[in-house]
Amino acid sequence: MQDQDNNEQLRNRPIRSFVLRQGRLTVAQERALETGMPVFGVPYQPDIPLDLAALFGRKDSLKILEIGFGMGESTAKIAQGQPERDFLGIEVHTPGVGSLLKQIQELGLSNLRIIQHDAVEVLNHMIADGSLDGVHIFFPDPWHKKRHHKRRLIQAGFVQLLCRKLKAGAYLHVATDWQEYAEWVLEILKAEPMLENTAAEYADKPDYRPLTKFENRGIKLGHGVWDILFKRM
Repeated sequence: MQDQDNNEQLRNRPIRSFVLRQGRLTVAQERALETGMPVFGVPYQPDIPLDLAALFGRKDSLKILEIGFGMGESTAKIAQGQPERDFLGIEVHTPGVGSLLKQIQELGLSNLRIIQHDAVEVLNHMIADGSLDGVHIFFPDPWHKKRHHKRRLIQAGFVQLLCRKLKAGAYLHVATDWQEYAEWVLEILKAEPMLENTAAEYADKPDYRPLTKFENRGIKLGHGVWDILFKRM
């Protein structure tokens, strides 16, 4: 009954996992949106599950979902470094979508697609159960103030939703540079019976996740970064 209530709440909830700060588009981002979205963009179509094999034109490759890719630098590098895998990125902010489309075109990537929409709605209405081999959530907004914790993306109900979409043996990788949020995420994932930690607590940074310029700057200033890597049972 509790699972049903959680799922119903996720379906009906307003968007709270982000604040829509669109920002200004550069000329290059605007051009990339015009030319790249018809080719690499996936329109939001509720209640029409994606055929991921058809979307990427190959059946046997691993399918990885990234939620909230920001300006897309890491996403593009990961897709470029793993051409044998296919990546679907979800982001709501138009400048970030334009930025990633520009990188897709410049790097000639064929294994990356984009949906510009709320991740909860995409997961509920477009991603089939048991269809994903991995999920990346890198540096989500930690919503520092306690009264804003309810806006955090990583919540028990959201993790249950992700688990339904993951295949057995698939992975969930969260990275954050905010220690209190890392502790929050770790406790929520540890409490989910469908997940198993791949490390004693926090994981070493996997080779596939590149360091961003902001992360490099933070490391030089002595700031920490926590990778949390769980496996679907």
